[in-house]
Amino acid sequence: MATDRTTDFLRELLVRQLTTWLPAALRRSRRATIALAGTDAGSAEAALRLVAAHRDQVRGRQVTVLVLADSAALPARLGPIEAELPAEVTVHLLSGDPYRLPVAVKAAGAAGAPLFSFVDLPGAVTPKLLAAATNGRTGEVLLRTGDSARDVLTAAGFNLVAEVAPVLPDGEAAGVIAFGSRSDRSLEAVRDALWAVGADVDVRYRDPQDPTGVAVDVVDDPDLEPLARELLAELHRGGSRPVADLRRHTLTATVYRAADANRALTGLLDSGDVRRDREGGRLAGDEIIALAR
Repeated sequence: MATDRTTDFLRELLVRQLTTWLPAALRRSRRATIALAGTDAGSAEAALRLVAAHRDQVRGRQVTVLVLADSAALPARLGPIEAELPAEVTVHLLSGDPYRLPVAVKAAGAAGAPLFSFVDLPGAVTPKLLAAATNGRTGEVLLRTGDSARDVLTAAGFNLVAEVAPVLPDGEAAGVIAFGSRSDRSLEAVRDALWAVGADVDVRYRDPQDPTGVAVDVVDDPDLEPLARELLAELHRGGSRPVADLRRHTLTATVYRAADANRALTGLLDSGDVRRDREGGRLAGDEIIALAR
């Protein structure tokens, strides 16, 4: 069961990611669905308030919010907020555990439109749940689970997967936060959100698949030596790569942000470990980085 500190962390992460996802979804579609499964009443309330705050973008669109939880207090808690929502927003409160997400998504008629699922799982991630979260090819999922979900997310069709294992103050573990998407922009946004929330609540992050279990401090100027070593290793494995590929590798294979990749590459250029195909200027995404020797 999530502690209060973990719940607060998840709630803030949900709000930050929705702040990025909702406007983008409504720019490319007239319909969008938000599915919250296994979240607490406070997180559902925060999500609805976020939707209400975007009433200008919602106008003329159709937004459906699914809240799937075992809480008798939800209707009374969310009722006053529902009354303030634009007419274009529909809220469905459903009773049950997160594994009923496929039924809820189907009943909401979410097919073909952007779907954002936020899922707090008490057990293992199942292929059936993730198949619903993919929503064909229009879904993104942010979930908390007990262990790495990288393999099952990839198998479900999410070609971009990011994971971190948060370590809260006093060493408390908060499981694994995993994100599945097909959008580089969303991938960058969720990693930036993780670091922003982590800085607020003094969280450190480790890679759940790193056997050393080393945690990285979430600070404005993090230690980039582990990232620099990983980028060098990736260049040894795959040869010369565009900066964009190395940024993506940073997001999918480490706990760092895309901006950290640029800083780490700059350090490797300064030390002479790698070379670039242009003489100077900002590192552009299409610029090729190669090992110096």
